[in-house]
Amino acid sequence: MSSICIIDTSVFCNILKVPKKSQWHEKTIAQFRRYNDDSYTFLLPMATIYETGNHIAQNGDGQVRRKTAELFVQQVTQAFQGQAPWTPTPFDSSAEFSIWLSQFPDQAMRGSGLGDLSIIKVFERQCELHPHRRIFIWSYDSHLRAYNREL
Repeated sequence: MSSICIIDTSVFCNILKVPKKSQWHEKTIAQFRRYNDDSYTFLLPMATIYETGNHIAQNGDGQVRRKTAELFVQQVTQAFQGQAPWTPTPFDSSAEFSIWLSQFPDQAMRGSGLGDLSIIKVFERQCELHPHRRIFIWSYDSHLRAYNREL
């Protein structure tokens, strides 16, 4: 079975070539092609979508920002329509989110934000759903890159 790859903001920004957030664009695209050729399943967490949108809005001149924002909208829309190589993760219930909030102070003490916590929760959920598949968070952030369940 193919691996499940959870795309972090640091990687999605490189895929979309977000100004000031895509220093590894070529490396990221090459790795994406290898993963895609190996039939990996790509998941796009809602936190990645929100955070990438924020990075786009805060970077680049107006013309570049607009072009990047339009590409972002195109890619995310295609994902929700099942036409992109990645699938958005479902929205979280308010009950589940409340549990995450109770865990957030400990997460914050480790220097990790609520978006990262939600991505970790996607990883944990996928591990439960797919016990016989490799699951990992594809990230350039070392604390998220550590989430890699090899089989």
